[in-house]
Amino acid sequence: MSAPEPAVVAVDVGTSAVRSGLFGRSGKLLRSTRVARKAGAGDLFDAAELLAEVGASLRDLAVETRPEALCISAHIGGVAVDADLEPVLPGGGWADTRGLDLLHRVPDALQAELLAGAGRPALSGGAAALALALGEEGLGGRVRALLSPKDFLVARLTGRAAWDTVNAAYTLVSDVRARRWQADTLRSLGIPRDWFPAQVEPAAVVGELHGTGARSTGLPEGTPVVAGGPDGSAGIGVLLGDTFPGIADVAGTTDVLARLIGEPSDAPPGAVVNPAVSSGAWTAGGATGMTGGAVARWRALVGAVGDDRLGAVPEGSRGLLVYPGLSGERFPRWRSGQRGAVLGQGSEHGPAEFLRAAQEGACFTVREGIDLLDPRGGLPVLFAGGSARSAHVARLRADVLGRTVHVADDPDVTLLGAAALALVGTGSVEGLDEARDRLGLTFSTVVPDERRSSRYDEVFARWSAARESVAAGA
Repeated sequence: MSAPEPAVVAVDVGTSAVRSGLFGRSGKLLRSTRVARKAGAGDLFDAAELLAEVGASLRDLAVETRPEALCISAHIGGVAVDADLEPVLPGGGWADTRGLDLLHRVPDALQAELLAGAGRPALSGGAAALALALGEEGLGGRVRALLSPKDFLVARLTGRAAWDTVNAAYTLVSDVRARRWQADTLRSLGIPRDWFPAQVEPAAVVGELHGTGARSTGLPEGTPVVAGGPDGSAGIGVLLGDTFPGIADVAGTTDVLARLIGEPSDAPPGAVVNPAVSSGAWTAGGATGMTGGAVARWRALVGAVGDDRLGAVPEGSRGLLVYPGLSGERFPRWRSGQRGAVLGQGSEHGPAEFLRAAQEGACFTVREGIDLLDPRGGLPVLFAGGSARSAHVARLRADVLGRTVHVADDPDVTLLGAAALALVGTGSVEGLDEARDRLGLTFSTVVPDERRSSRYDEVFARWSAARESVAAGA
């Protein structure tokens, strides 16, 4: 019997489930598992429970020989731990607002210093806000470190606490250009510097599975663990690779948009600047706020509507406009208090029109961000995530954006992104471009229809004006 192919293990921690995959060095997915999370992670979650869910997902993979590496991607957030790496209080997800009010009370000059160093256009929570909340609640004495959810998992599995450079950017206290902590800013905020462990590149090996980590995951002790990164950033990494001149759109509950840039100063105003998962590069973009999540809510409200009925609704949904800002605006306008709206409702509008208008509103929100990242309109879009499973949605994206859209044949790019970082981290490939090719990620192409795109230009202008009227009256 021939020896098994050398392999890497990838984990994707989403808000609703944990997925794990065993990938051969050739890039082939050998097997995968999925474990549903007992509670969502948009706001708060039980970090110890998440650790158990990741362990269950990895044990279900039944890996018999030591893999070359393990790499985890996960949603952004914050977990405060004590000296034993035990959670001090519930972990926070991407919508965690603990301490955000305290952050807004910080003097304007210090806020500006924070945002400039962090490459952020607006205060939106993060570990800095959580740190202020810990001090306000008198819990600071119990805290040894603040970590992202992914870095918490890595620390518990290896015994080594570290931040990858991309998750670090979401704390608001990292200098994204230098990839190091803003020590003076932390001091000004009254936050202990030693709460923030060292930063490492996403493809760097952080440590090895220790005995407890090996027993909880079923993986052999000594398995190297690669740092990994945020789920959206890992997906963007495998889509764009090291050099691709386009815009990535990972579409889930929100749309995460990004393009590679040469220097942080190349980012347009309103964009988030992150270190790219490819060492030495940066991305500009951001998460849009609720898009796919808003469409899902409308689908739950109006019931099942087939793509054939949706496709029969004319551009503009017979005058019905839906603004999907259920959780406030993020990239590119950053108005956290803004909420959704329905305009132009009439008796002629049924379930198909409402759902189609919600889909159009999500596409218009994405278009705002993409047009900011590429005002000339020449760059193609690489489309992945849950929404990319629908040919109807991909067609709508191309027509609304007026751009060629390349749809990933495997929309679950966050798991592929973690696998790509594992391959890079082990030296099996030289970079993300080679990793993407080895993983076999391919794309189908959707070219915008000229007539529909022209019509959507008009609807988009009307939608934008109506949305601004709603915002002004809020």
